[in-house]
Amino acid sequence: MGDPVAGKRLVFVAGLHRSGTTPLAKVLADHPDIAGFSGTPATEDEGQHLQDVYPVARAYGGPGRFALDPAAHLTEASPLVTPENRERMLAAWAPYWDLSKPVLVEKSPPNLVMTRFLQALFPEAYHVVVVRHPVVVSLSTKKWTRTTSLHGLMRHWFAAHDVFRADAPQVKRLLVISYEALTARPEETLGQVGEFLDLATPIPAGGIRPDRSTAYEQAWDAMATGSLLD
Repeated sequence: MGDPVAGKRLVFVAGLHRSGTTPLAKVLADHPDIAGFSGTPATEDEGQHLQDVYPVARAYGGPGRFALDPAAHLTEASPLVTPENRERMLAAWAPYWDLSKPVLVEKSPPNLVMTRFLQALFPEAYHVVVVRHPVVVSLSTKKWTRTTSLHGLMRHWFAAHDVFRADAPQVKRLLVISYEALTARPEETLGQVGEFLDLATPIPAGGIRPDRSTAYEQAWDAMATGSLLD
């Protein structure tokens, strides 16, 4: 097959579940020069579910839990970093990209704790990380993890971002955006992403909704005391 990313810009979108990675990946794929995954059997078209090189988030407890397992944190020191595994991952992803496009996007939440690992396999890749307020992420993830308390979900948010923050200085091509900025100022924030990816035309902002956090913010305000986090 050859190298399907040769001469292209490979972009990894990262951020915890419910952090805005899906809407960001979708508006990126609306750009004429960008290919996101299409027609996959995977949940939210996440690349983690299409490959068999590294364990998916579910192997470490899934949303709201995976980053608490040290084994989920992969770096360039991982024995999985081999030319053969790079080829396996590309072979798994390539059928779902439009390879005529110059920019190829892969999105998966565990990318947040695997930036150095992905960089070791794909040294020229770009990494775009979306960070959303821990309260909103925790409240919106609760429906998926009924046995995990809000306190536990917030602990997971901080653990995941502590790992990312420690790794970030070693990532060559990295842009961090906030979900709140993306929804409040989509044209400006997507303009930063477009500049980072060296796109010639703007990323369309029509798919970004400004009100997706409102219900969770109201729910948080309605909680009378911090004891409800237990």
